Amino acid sequence: MDTTSAAGASLSAPFPSASRRPFIRPAARIAAAVLSLAVAVSGCTGSAGDEHPGAADVPGGAPGRFYGQTIDWRDCGDGGARCGTFEVPLDYAEPGGERLDIAVRRIPATGPAPIGSLVVNPGGPGGSGVEYADSAARTVGETVRERFDIVGFDPRGVDRSSPIACLDRSEMDDFIAVDFTGPGGGSDPADVGEAGLGELARLNRGFVEGCREDSGGLMMHMGTDEVARDVDVLRSALDDDRLTFLGKSYGTYVGAHYADRFPDRVRALVLDGALHPSAGIVELGMRQAEGAEVALRSFVKACLEVEDCPLGGPGDGVASATERLAGLLERAGREPLRSDLDDGRTAGRSWLELGIHSALYSESSWPQLSTALSEAFDGDGTRLLRMAGDLYNRGDTAEYTNYTSALVAVNCSDRQSPRDIGAFDEAAERADKTAPLFGAPLTWGGLTCAYWPEEAVAEPEPLDAPGAPPILVVGTTRDSATPYEWARQMAGELESGVLLTREGDGHTAYGRGSDCVDSAVDTYLLRGEPPEKGTVCS
Repeated sequence: MDTTSAAGASLSAPFPSASRRPFIRPAARIAAAVLSLAVAVSGCTGSAGDEHPGAADVPGGAPGRFYGQTIDWRDCGDGGARCGTFEVPLDYAEPGGERLDIAVRRIPATGPAPIGSLVVNPGGPGGSGVEYADSAARTVGETVRERFDIVGFDPRGVDRSSPIACLDRSEMDDFIAVDFTGPGGGSDPADVGEAGLGELARLNRGFVEGCREDSGGLMMHMGTDEVARDVDVLRSALDDDRLTFLGKSYGTYVGAHYADRFPDRVRALVLDGALHPSAGIVELGMRQAEGAEVALRSFVKACLEVEDCPLGGPGDGVASATERLAGLLERAGREPLRSDLDDGRTAGRSWLELGIHSALYSESSWPQLSTALSEAFDGDGTRLLRMAGDLYNRGDTAEYTNYTSALVAVNCSDRQSPRDIGAFDEAAERADKTAPLFGAPLTWGGLTCAYWPEEAVAEPEPLDAPGAPPILVVGTTRDSATPYEWARQMAGELESGVLLTREGDGHTAYGRGSDCVDSAVDTYLLRGEPPEKGTVCS
């Protein structure tokens, strides 16, 4: 998951590069061909009062007419991929009002006797499930692919599904990677000063006003509970009696909301890289920063054991190497590093922090991070700038996708936030002590939510899903984006939650090289049988 704001870093876990990380990403776009999604949806074109034959209202869901849809599938790629759209109400309290088009992509099962659909969500919030469907079809177990169609959708407000828009490219650059000068003369998010506070307030208010101007109605209905209701409409359109679901990172929150609202419609839910089920926006940022520091120490330790580590050698300790890295950031805060990008950006402290954070999502990116840091110590921040751009779907000169707009809108709709900028300032100072590199920027990352319309923010409620069948929650002990403790908390809050632990690094667990994890997840998806409680995989 990711909770970004104008403070120089993501508050939670966006998911860099689809090719490297098939789960939560603000992925470096798979853009390939633009899918033809302007397709008709039969059965949902009547007036607001029309009812479809045999449709019935579903408790907690949409009115019956939305359950009468049949998706008009069209060819849209290799391997028999099919694409379409379905409709949901903008506001479930006013189902006769405005409707949203939700884009969906289906990869057919490879076997002769499929048993249903596996709906997948890559996280974000803001990640495109339409794009992710192809990646998921390559990473889920072969036996699962034989029995299930893989179905991905873009949640409301994301990419192809009635996208929310808030800022243009230059404004988004300023918002994501603000470099402000504090009293100490450097861009230190733990020591902002009065001028820095004013700049942060201006940027975050500007983001909210941009959303209001461009997407005022949609910004009021971006919460995960409404996404869960949309998923139930999708389940019906797929003709599945119960939902089989794989959610990564923020996708775990979608799954937990679905189970809580529709426990009797759950078949099997895998929640991998779980979010904290109830934390407010400030606590979420502080705790994620601590997880990122754990991941950073793992990277630094591994780096020191190889030749040419830019942070030191075998005789150096993790603490001294981390101090060397902190020094690089401080210098970039005073004088940004050069870059070779055509758009003229230089690499200030915030962009460097984002590039580092991006690489911590997977051990496979650690060699690239080491190279990028070597170049940065030589004054060239180009590679780290590109890695930071991957985190938020921004190419060297390309426009952003709407990933960040959706990400902020969902997080601010889901999580309670202080309304006083001083509360963020105090929290950033505390976080800096427990997580010196990421604590302050990731805590500031939720500041936009201080200005989000209060009437659009959900009240916190337990996600316990009473009566649901076993729900599999998967946690990785040194996850850089969603700390392991969050998986423990989600599994504990869900009445039927079962925790599967992966001992290791990187973000999420399934499909990342652990036969133990993959076998347990595949068995659960196929048979509904979770592993024994307390199972730990390496």
